[in-house]
This record gives sequence, C-alpha cells and structure tokens, in this order.
Amino acid sequence: MNIVDELLTTPGVIAAGTYSYKAEMSSFEGALSAEHARMLAVMCHASTKNMAMEAQMLADRSPRLGLKQARGWALRGRNYTLCVMADVFCMLKNEPGSFNKIMALLRQQLADADMELV
Repeated sequence: MNIVDELLTTPGVIAAGTYSYKAEMSSFEGALSAEHARMLAVMCHASTKNMAMEAQMLADRSPRLGLKQARGWALRGRNYTLCVMADVFCMLKNEPGSFNKIMALLRQQLADADMELV
C-alpha cells in the first residue's frame, strides 16, 4: 500500500496526495476538486522549500542548537489541518488524536525521503 492510500484509510483524513519537485501534483485522492488539489500541491512545494531554507539558515547560525534538516510542517485551521512531509500532503479534520497519528505515520513512512530535491 502506498503512502497516499494508507493516509486515506486513517480516520479524519479527507484528502492526500504527492507533488513533484517541480511543484506539480503527482497523485491525489480525496474530497477536494482537482483544481484545489493542484493549487495545494503548488503551495505545499513553495512552503516546504521556504521552511527548509529557513531551517538551514537557523542551523548554520546556531550550530550549538543541534538542529537537523527540516522534514515537514503542518498548518492548523479551525476545522482542518494540512500536514506535509517530504513530497506528501494530506488534509485532515481536526479530530482528537488524528494529528499525532498522521504525523507519526508520515515520519515513519518518509524517514528516508531525499529532502535535497524538495
């Protein structure tokens, strides 16, 4: 089972997909229109690149903090949360326990993802 399929079987997840390192949506399934999913993939790509750059700048300026390469991020709204790790994104309803379960799954499945191309 691929990561998108696995995410979609997790309670609370309404949509999941992957994007290419050229900011194009690679795959997507769920309760968003194709256009919204495409815009989400572009936004996830841009935000991931920005987050990785900022994390690297902080690590370079403060080496004693022991920061490692950034792996992912999340954006929480009133009703939904967007979780992104490497080139995978998912939208989930804000239900008790769902965020921790999703982030644990993403960390486990994408532990070896190459972040250099993000």
